[in-house]
Amino acid sequence: MTGLAGKEVHFDDHYLHVELSDGRRISTPMNWYPELEQASVKVLRHYRFICDATGIEWPDIDYHLSIAAMLETRTQKVA
Repeated sequence: MTGLAGKEVHFDDHYLHVELSDGRRISTPMNWYPELEQASVKVLRHYRFICDATGIEWPDIDYHLSIAAMLETRTQKVA
């Protein structure tokens, strides 16, 4: 896929938002990423783009996320 290079990352109480270099924005629920959901704001703000900006790394918690993976459908487990 082309155009999935990240430009900036933002968070709110419920969503991870990634602005792409072509102007699109992807938003996914924070609860998809338990490691990020449990991290402090300071840790969340310390990210960097990797792999030609197609991935995001949070080095303080050794967490990596592919921007393409954000577009995959997630299924909820029913208890």
